[in-house]
Amino acid sequence: MNQSESAKALEMSRREFLQTVGTTTAGVSLGSGKLLGAASPARAGIRQSKTATVRGAFIYPPTESLRQVGYYSWPGSTFDAEGRQKQYASRIKEIEQRLGMRIVMDKKPLDDATSVTRFISEVKQSKPDGLLLIPFKKGHWPQVTRIIKETGIPTVVLATLGILLVGHINELHRKSGVYLINSLDNLGAVEDGMRMIKTAHWMKESTIINISGSERRETIVPHLGTKVRTVPLARFIDEFKRTKATNEVKDLAEAYLKNAKKVIQPTEADILDAAKTYFVLKRIIETEKGDAVMMNCLPGLQKPHKHPPPCMAFMSLRDEGIAAGCQADLSATLSLMLVQELFDRPGFQQNASMETDRNHYFGAHCTSASKLSGTTGPSEPYILMSHAEAGWGCVPRVLWRTGQEATIAQYVPGKTPKMYIYSGQVVGCPSIPRTGGCRTNVEMTINEVDDVCDVKGMHQTIFYGNYAKQLRAFCQLYGIGVVT
Repeated sequence: MNQSESAKALEMSRREFLQTVGTTTAGVSLGSGKLLGAASPARAGIRQSKTATVRGAFIYPPTESLRQVGYYSWPGSTFDAEGRQKQYASRIKEIEQRLGMRIVMDKKPLDDATSVTRFISEVKQSKPDGLLLIPFKKGHWPQVTRIIKETGIPTVVLATLGILLVGHINELHRKSGVYLINSLDNLGAVEDGMRMIKTAHWMKESTIINISGSERRETIVPHLGTKVRTVPLARFIDEFKRTKATNEVKDLAEAYLKNAKKVIQPTEADILDAAKTYFVLKRIIETEKGDAVMMNCLPGLQKPHKHPPPCMAFMSLRDEGIAAGCQADLSATLSLMLVQELFDRPGFQQNASMETDRNHYFGAHCTSASKLSGTTGPSEPYILMSHAEAGWGCVPRVLWRTGQEATIAQYVPGKTPKMYIYSGQVVGCPSIPRTGGCRTNVEMTINEVDDVCDVKGMHQTIFYGNYAKQLRAFCQLYGIGVVT
């Protein structure tokens, strides 16, 4: 394309582009048969893992036996344990259905040592993914701690207010492998705990497709158990060369343009190529039976260009609930997966920097999810630009909502893994120009440190909402060190 043609392309109106690629306006058909932007299940078309299973029990003596003794101790004689068990069991069944997992609660409460021994034996034999223990009497607390010690399985414990004293609480409050909830009828926190167990199960069952290098191989992530299947970068390049501008590709390109607040550098060809990369990545993920993807994309953007920036595809995949990590960064990809599964929050992997004068964090990259409030929610506005470092192609500049609470998380894998966790509030997305850096940028406050330069990590995931407390609970439940 000569200089005159390039200038003409840059000035092309939205209407002209829509006439070029088609006239569909009601939704974009993707390779999985779903609609872009429609409310659809996350990871459509991606392999589903086995169902996570939790074994649970209520722990208390029959109320009638306490009446005969004439003394109840905490929670006291007015506490209806049997009635509360019935209420809780109904709520737990609703949680089970919402999360799509199995929560098997014993119908009879555990009371004496014999019933607890039987329960422990059954747990050791069936090996569930987690336990849910609900004590209704202070004096039965040793039964709870015995089960935790002898099974060694991640355990969520719910004790409603007025059952435990401070000594009991502190025994498990910070104990690795346990999430203790001492709160009034807090089944919402129980659901958080069940989601943590489901997430850990899913991570163990999942496969990341790593598009990088020249050799095919497989590895296992320590601690989490996630499989990493590496396929050569040439696979992506060859698939892209074979991909034509089909109606599906044109429809997706149309949607990118239609939903963009503005188009600055990209040409018609750039936007079409960006749409192609989505279908190429989706085919590779599905063919390789993957659940997430990461790619060493930067070498292919340098001259001679081997493929276009896959940044728009990464946006679309994350918006569907499929983690897509830039630069084949395993830590970043695992972080995106965990955040997506725990909170249904597509995340933003970014380069870490700081605004030292105002003591703000500054993160930037050339792709970001747009459905930052969740996969079934609306998209944030975005602008189509060229890739910042490469100076060509089509990437999104997603405009994060000012005033929005946000969390920063980075899972650092290893035999003794850790997670960086911070929270704060978005104060803006500085304009380009005047800022440099990558196309999507987020400036935010940080709650946990006095000096923002003390924030640790690189390529951390930023996502909407303050979920720092829940992340710390997840880390405690699964023996992950927390740095904050």
